[in-house]
Amino acid sequence: MALIPLTLWFFFSLLALPALDYETVRTWLALPISSFLAVLSVAVLTYHSYLGTTVVIEDYVHAAGLKVLSLMLLRFLYVLFGGASIFAILRVAFGS
Repeated sequence: MALIPLTLWFFFSLLALPALDYETVRTWLALPISSFLAVLSVAVLTYHSYLGTTVVIEDYVHAAGLKVLSLMLLRFLYVLFGGASIFAILRVAFGS
């Protein structure tokens, strides 16, 4: 449920910007509410995607060892990419 309002906020916020160049987006992300909602969007989207791909692995990988390895690798990659995305948003928001 959280993805619906967050996606609508993100879409309409970007449409309201006068341009989509780096400085405009950086200024927009420098606003506390924008950076908070952007980080929240990435976190919720990452978690939602993780849950979906976990179900796919649980349903279609039948070998027990491969299933455990796949689930561990999946969790590692989601934490890595989700963390990197949040780090990138915060770095842009607070300046590089």
